Parts: sequence; C-alpha cells; structure tokens
Amino acid sequence: MLFSSQGFLLGFLPATLVLFHLCARHRIARQSVLVGASLLFYGFWNWRFVPALVALTLVNWGLGRAWAASGRRLWPITGIVLNLLVLGFFKYANFLADSVARVAGWHHQAWAIMLPLGISFFTFQKIAYHADLLRGGRPVRSMLDFLEFVTFFPQLIAGPIVRHSEIVPQFERDPHGPDLWENLSRGAILLLLGLAKKVELADTLGGICNPLFDQAAQGMPLNMAQGWIAALSYTLEIFFDFSGYSDMAIGMALLFGLRLPFNFDVPYRAASIRAFWRRWHMTLSRFLRDYLYIPLGGNRHGSGRQIANLVATMTLGGLWHGAGWTFVAWGALHGAALSVNHVWTRLGLRLPGVAGWAVTMLTVIVGWVVFRAPDFPTAARMLRAMAGLNGVGRAWMHEAPVFWIAILVALVGPSSQDAALRMLRPTPLLAVPAGVAFVLLLLLIGGRIPDAFIYFQF
Repeated sequence: MLFSSQGFLLGFLPATLVLFHLCARHRIARQSVLVGASLLFYGFWNWRFVPALVALTLVNWGLGRAWAASGRRLWPITGIVLNLLVLGFFKYANFLADSVARVAGWHHQAWAIMLPLGISFFTFQKIAYHADLLRGGRPVRSMLDFLEFVTFFPQLIAGPIVRHSEIVPQFERDPHGPDLWENLSRGAILLLLGLAKKVELADTLGGICNPLFDQAAQGMPLNMAQGWIAALSYTLEIFFDFSGYSDMAIGMALLFGLRLPFNFDVPYRAASIRAFWRRWHMTLSRFLRDYLYIPLGGNRHGSGRQIANLVATMTLGGLWHGAGWTFVAWGALHGAALSVNHVWTRLGLRLPGVAGWAVTMLTVIVGWVVFRAPDFPTAARMLRAMAGLNGVGRAWMHEAPVFWIAILVALVGPSSQDAALRMLRPTPLLAVPAGVAFVLLLLLIGGRIPDAFIYFQF
C-alpha cells in the first residue's frame, strides 16, 4: 500500500487516525492501535514477513533488556551483529556470491531470497539503538514502546532513520494536549506538500527520464540534449520522490502527535559537497557520521586517515543503497569529492558562490547518473552523451512545464518542512485551497497507476 494511493489516503490513514484519536487519552490503547495498524500496513506488502519483523524486533528488545539487567557489552554487540547478519543475508547474499563467482570464473544461480521491504531502514534503527546502549544510552524498557519505535508505519519503509532517544520519550505525551489542532493542521499541510511532490512532480519526471535511461541500457546512443534531459530529470525525480516521502512521513507523524527529524533542507542549493550532505537525507548522513565515520577515527588522526575514513564511509553508504557495484561507485565518488572538499578547505582556498554551486551540482548530477544506471556500460553511454561525444542534437520533452517548475521549486523558496512547520500559520482560509488541491491530487492519482517510491528498493 503506497502513501500516494487512494486506498491509503481515503481508507487506511483516516481509519487509523479515527481509532487512534478515539483512544488517545489512554497510552496503551493508542500505542496498540499504532502498532496494530503498522503491522497491517506492512502486511499489505507481504504478510509472510510480518512474523519475522515482529520476532526480530522482540529479540532486539530482549537484548536491550538483558544489557540493562547485566551491564554486559555482549548483549548490544550481539544485537549489532544479528542485525548486520540479517541485512547481509537478505540484501547482499546473492550480490556477494555473484561477485565471487565472476572473479573465479564460475556461474552463480541466484538464490530465491525475497528482500523484506524497508529492511535497510529498520535494521539501521536497531543497530543505532544497540550502539547507543554501548555508549551509555538508556534501553527502551517497555516492549510496546519498542514495537512502536520500530514499526511506526510512516517511517517503517523508507525513514527518516529515527533514534530511539528522539521518539520513545514522545510516547508518554498526551496527543490531545494544547498542540493538537496545530499538529493536525501542520501535519496535513506537510502531507499534502509531500503528496504533490510525489504525484505531480516526481512521477511525471520519471516519465521523462525512464525512457531515455532504458534507451541507453539497450545500447542505443543518446545525443547531448537527451543525455542532459535524462540526467537532470532523474536528479529532480529522486529529490522530489524521496523528499516527498519524507514530508508525508513527518506530516503523518504529526497527525498522531509525534515529531520525526527533518530529512531534507533544499540540498540542490548547496555550494559545496559537504553542505550537500548536510542537507540531503540528513538522518542517513548523521547515521554514517556518528556510527561509522567517527568510530573509524573521523578527522582525529591526520589528513590521510581522514580521507581514508571519508571514502570508506561513503563507499559503505553507497553499498547500503543497493547490492550493486554502481552503488559502490556512487558512494566512492562522493567520498572522493568530500575528501577534495576537506583538503581544499584546509588549504584555505575558496570558490565563489556560483562556481562552488556549479561544481557541486555537476558532481551530484554525474553521481546520480551512475546511481540510476543498471550497470556501468549504461552509465558510460549516458556520460558520453552528456559530454557531447554523440553529437549535440535536440530532444523533444513531453511535460516540459513540469520539468521547469521542478527546477524552480528545487532552487527557489523555502523547504516544504520549513513552510509547513515554521512559516505557514494554520487558518480556515488556508484549509479551502488545501482541500481543493487534495481532491485534484486524488483525481490525478486515480487517472494513472501509482509509482512506488524510489527508496523502497533500498
């Protein structure tokens, strides 16, 4: 069940909200509603994974309780290893076996391993939980609290990656407190903005870039105009797709009186690659920083070690996105770019704002081409086309107005989360155009098959 489907928006979400708010004054009841609804939501994708999700969650909770009772580091370390093994088996077993087979000259027949939806996100949440315990964090004592922390459906599939210390304390608060109506109104606006990003912008941009990437994958050359349209369209699509999902997740959480961390802050306006990663998928960036880069040594052991740590961190971050060498290359590219950025800054050098932005965006766009391509030959064809090696040519682009609107939205004005949560003031006058926009988006959804969010595959 997709957030951007009529069944979810007109059925599942309203029913869950009504049940939740009917029993909102009673903590156990409202938490039980959210846990039950979240498991039902996950079961719509594949009910066979629900028992595994629950079992893995309870085992992780039990390990946290064992650590609280004994203080032995064995328990959180076991939790980290367990989650890495689960992630490694489901997501990377075939990739690793195929890579070894190619090196050895063998043929690997792929094992029939189904990838549980959202496994990268909920295993990272549990890994962060156990790592925090090792650092002296307090364990989650209630089994119901831990189940809600892991399974909360707005962030279950694709984040934001939420730390237990951020959300579990919120479970105590009465959602019918003085912020009730502000949370409902601001949450609804943010949900609407995210839906518009996904349905109107991201899905339309996908219709522009997908045929061109498919053409390159089939070995057909693209001209320069086609290459750049494909690259720019995907650059915009992945931003509006994932930031739209994040907006919807954060907005829905507010409807239940919970605040999730921001995940995007106008990243395509960054004037350096460091600034880009402070603005793009912010909860993943801080996870990689706090649980990988800093434990590796960060910048504490000289420039050479820092560069190695940056490249290692970002390469593993690329691998986290997908079991493929193109993802590894994308991560390594960003690791190298961050290293250059650090050396450049340490030498006291600076680029003018516009030049810094242009270099940053060129790096990001080239990276997205490698990220999107199914293999290296396809990426090479795309980059050859962008370099003009197949001629300048021209390209007819359907939905051109949406393309230019997307560029304008990405580069001008506040982020959607700033607009909904900090700038806009809820008023009855705002409710009318918001309601009309929601109806129009529902009609648009009904007119075509909804596309899954890009980050669902990770």
